[in-house]
Order: sequence, then C-alpha cells, then structure tokens
Amino acid sequence: MKAVILAGGLGTRLRPFTEVIPKPLLPLGEKSLMEVQIQTLKSYGFDTIYVATNYMSDYIEAFLGDGSRYGVTLKFSRETKPLGTCGPLTLLADELTEPFLMMNGDILTKLNLRDFFETAVRHEALLTVATKIISTPFRFGNVMVDEDGCIASIEEKPDLKMEILAGIYGIKPGIINLIPRGEYFGMDHLLKRMIAEARKVYRHQIQEYWLDIGQIEDYSKAREAYQVHFGAGEDAK
Repeated sequence: MKAVILAGGLGTRLRPFTEVIPKPLLPLGEKSLMEVQIQTLKSYGFDTIYVATNYMSDYIEAFLGDGSRYGVTLKFSRETKPLGTCGPLTLLADELTEPFLMMNGDILTKLNLRDFFETAVRHEALLTVATKIISTPFRFGNVMVDEDGCIASIEEKPDLKMEILAGIYGIKPGIINLIPRGEYFGMDHLLKRMIAEARKVYRHQIQEYWLDIGQIEDYSKAREAYQVHFGAGEDAK
C-alpha cells in the first residue's frame, strides 16, 4: 500500500525551532515526528511512502534516506515553489496509479490507518476525509435574552465545538485530474470544487487520539504524547 506525507511547510508558527530543523524532523523523544509517522504507517501495512518536500528538502532526504532502516521504501518529490496541500500530488501522478493514503506531516494519531484506508477504497467516492471534533474554550460568557429584551440566562465561557479537517485522506488516483498542475492548490480548494460539481466526498470521524502540531504549545503536547502513545514499548498501534 502507498502513502504520501506532506512535508513541505515552512513551520513558521514553530519558530525558532524550525529555523534550524524542518518541522517534520523535530524530535519528540528518540525519534522525530516523521519517523513516528513512518513507523505508524508501516505498522498498518503501508510499505511505499512518498514524502513531498519543499523547505529544507536536502536536510529531510539526508536524514531519512531510502527508508530501508524503517523497513519501507521512501521516495521524495520536491516542489520548486509552494503547491499547497493538493498540488504536490501532480508531481507524483505517474507513481500514484492506485488508491493511496495522504496525511499532513505534522500529525500524531492513534487512528487505525489501515481500517480508514480500506473503508475509503470501498466507497465509490474519489475522496474520503478524516475529521475530528475539537472543543475550544470561549473567552466570554454567552448571554441569552428573552423576547422582552431582558437577560434570561448567562452561560459562562462555554466550550465551542467544531468538526475540523484532520489532515488524513483516502484518495483514488482520479482525483489528480481535478488538481491544476504547477499551481498552488489546497485541500480546501479541492473540496469546494468537488462540492460545486456535486461529487461525493465521504467523511470519517476520528474517535481516537489526534494532535495537530501547529504551534509551540502543541509541540510540548506532542512530546508528552510520544511517551504515552508512541514511545519505547509501544508498537504504534
């Protein structure tokens, strides 16, 4: 089975760490973030992994090598300019001739990736999207008013719940025909196009542990999560 890891971002919100080390190679313990992702993918049967790079490409390729020490085959594609979260797939069109899994290079999750992928393959849709419900504390109290304009109740600092894109996708190769070549094209652009064209997009809601490492505080959480979920003694499942 094939997978694509998107590793071309600049990691600006994780500076100053990413001024020296690209975000996918930030250490979580004895392994880097991307090594944990590769280990997880391998544990679920993905044996050919494409790494889409841009920022500090040489560093990433030199560090990871051909994948033999991880028990997988690693192949790299390089953007000459930023192509977003879907554009890099056009550089791999000749390789991605069968269904594949794609994930952002800044995610930790305990989602069973094989089950997710096999479900995506069974759907007739070209795209299956993993989502996650997150809860964010709201800074202010929420005021409810009755029909006379009087305050009826106050909900103090309620949590806001949203279902978000989790950065993991089950994709069939026909999707590449919907992505313009040589242009910046993100997953949001692709989803809007598919919805506008009445193309089905399936959603799989993640119940398991999931973390997007986008900011400094997330990196601290990731290092703690590594010890609990992905560290020594864990088999990545």
